[in-house]
Amino acid sequence: MSDASKGLSLYNTLTRTKERFIPIDPLNVRMYVCGPTVYDFAHIGNARPAIVFDVLFRLLRQLHGENHVTYVRNITDVDDKINTRALRDFGGEIAAGKLSLNDAIRKVTEKTADQYHKDVAALGCLEPTFEPRATEFVAPRADGKADMLSLIEQLIERGHAYVASGEVLFDTASMPDYGELSKRNLDEQQAGARIAVDEHKKNPGDFVLWKLSSPEEPGWESPWGRGRPGWHIECSAMSAAYLGEVFDIHGGGLDLIFPHHENEIAQSRCAHGTKVMANVWMHNGFLQVEGQKMSKSLGNFYSIHELLETETFGGRTWPGEVLRLAMLMTHYREPIDFSVRKLEEAENTLRKWKRAADMAPEAAKNLPADVVEALSDDLATYAAFQRLTQLAGEAIEFSGDGENTAAASLKAALAFLGFDVGAAKVDEAAIAKAITKRLDLIAQKNWPEADRIREELLGEGVQLKDGKDPITGERVTTWEVKR
Repeated sequence: MSDASKGLSLYNTLTRTKERFIPIDPLNVRMYVCGPTVYDFAHIGNARPAIVFDVLFRLLRQLHGENHVTYVRNITDVDDKINTRALRDFGGEIAAGKLSLNDAIRKVTEKTADQYHKDVAALGCLEPTFEPRATEFVAPRADGKADMLSLIEQLIERGHAYVASGEVLFDTASMPDYGELSKRNLDEQQAGARIAVDEHKKNPGDFVLWKLSSPEEPGWESPWGRGRPGWHIECSAMSAAYLGEVFDIHGGGLDLIFPHHENEIAQSRCAHGTKVMANVWMHNGFLQVEGQKMSKSLGNFYSIHELLETETFGGRTWPGEVLRLAMLMTHYREPIDFSVRKLEEAENTLRKWKRAADMAPEAAKNLPADVVEALSDDLATYAAFQRLTQLAGEAIEFSGDGENTAAASLKAALAFLGFDVGAAKVDEAAIAKAITKRLDLIAQKNWPEADRIREELLGEGVQLKDGKDPITGERVTTWEVKR
């Protein structure tokens, strides 16, 4: 184990303090993070936890060893929004008897889950150790892993859940310290997500564990009738299946603290009779777009796929690693304003780092200790990036013989943080397109924009040289790579 692990501190939402991280088992550090609900392509808000907890996963592997960290990130593929999307996309085939609703749902979720995997890979995220799908953990499993129906039965047997009007509900009054994570008093609780306050509830804050399904809705057979699980029970089952009844870290977005994470804790603790579900709860801050809350009604709702593949934000596409750096430039617990300006800043910074890192043929074998130290202080990425900028400056100023150790260290740090440090590739087609655009701007006497393109290319290590064709006398531009 690295000595740096002794100094790892993480902010725990449960205690509202930054604490020294002490794993339950240093040889198997266990982390669960709530993944996407795959009713549609993942939006940029979904990108933030994927990136943040990927950095934490990398750090834990650095401190404890690659084979001593178990990271579980789930896929939610049972949800009323998914049902609606399946009916919208395949309603005709379902009505004609050509496709069952369950098969239609599978088609929807397979497509969106596949796109999510492509998106997060483009963002530089490692694959989690396990990625369970909710539908695979509803009924008892052949391998004996935890499942939702068994957990619900345990809660009923222990007096923490009850059956009413065909639903199974968690009895919040049965748990004296319910609300500890969100710091809400039970008397102040409102209805759980996805169901309204009904007369069959004992308490307004009681939330659904199991609800009946109509013939037009997907369902599983259960002791309480054909139905489907509530939102929260799935994560209690999947985390227990792979990480046990108590594990080290549970992560997700700030918006999940209540009701989702609060109710996960209630279910898991009451079903297993434990004092905690996870020792550390971590939450990334909210994201807004260009100073406004992201909303489809405002026209500022963007999927990761759109940013990567279309010119809908800022009039251009954005490389995944630029999106990654832009997300990490703000501390994970702080709100982030996702803007074109921030992406441009990230792109320029990354370009400078890479040019400096290219001065070393290979990455250093050991990561810079101060980069690891900065990240070990509750993922202080800003402090880590300051060190990267310092290394870039030292690498560029290096003029001696032998190894450029600053460049090698920078390259190692960039690779560790999930950025591509392979051999620089020259996109000749993109350069030719930029040159053509610049020549058009010169013909229009738009000198500022023409100069901007030249400077952008120079920043990427491509130097333009203007001249005249000896036969036609027309302006021609050649280029060469400067490293």
